[in-house]
Amino acid sequence: MNAKNGRIASCDCNLIHKETVEYVAGKMPADENLYDLAELFKVFGDTTRIKILCALTEAEMCVCDIAALLNMSQSSISHQLRILKQARLVRYRRDGKVVYYSIDDEHVKQIFDQGLIHLNEK
Repeated sequence: MNAKNGRIASCDCNLIHKETVEYVAGKMPADENLYDLAELFKVFGDTTRIKILCALTEAEMCVCDIAALLNMSQSSISHQLRILKQARLVRYRRDGKVVYYSIDDEHVKQIFDQGLIHLNEK
């Protein structure tokens, strides 16, 4: 952005760099994959879900424990966990009557960690 007027910098020419456009076009994922990626990133757009993911990067936890940690109702936590599970960001296991949640795999932790690294860059 241009600091003086808040406008985004853009070209003042009509030249199209054909080789660059063709190269990048060949590297672009299919539209349906980009749509799915956008949907995945939308899941990260909720502070409660981010807090849950943060907690689960540290330890496997049951709904009761997450609710206590975040000072929220179990039904609110369950709702957010359902969204995270549908996005394949968390998984669960049952031990008797207790259901424990954890991060689905190392990729989820990497996405989370990379986001924090990016935010902390100077």
